[in-house]
Amino acid sequence: MTQPPPALTVEIDPRLLEILVCPVTHGPLTYDRDKGELISKGANLAYPIRDGVPIMLPEEARELS
Repeated sequence: MTQPPPALTVEIDPRLLEILVCPVTHGPLTYDRDKGELISKGANLAYPIRDGVPIMLPEEARELS
């Protein structure tokens, strides 16, 4: 039985994280390394990072439960 490939961790430049804000609330974002997402606690949204690029579109974000 084969094992699934390990999850790829996405690295994001800390300087980029300092200047990015949530497009909905204009508040700060936190980086979830395990899920490869930027989290906006104010908007209760998680923005994906694809190929090292944060996708900062509200319609692409998933709602946090």
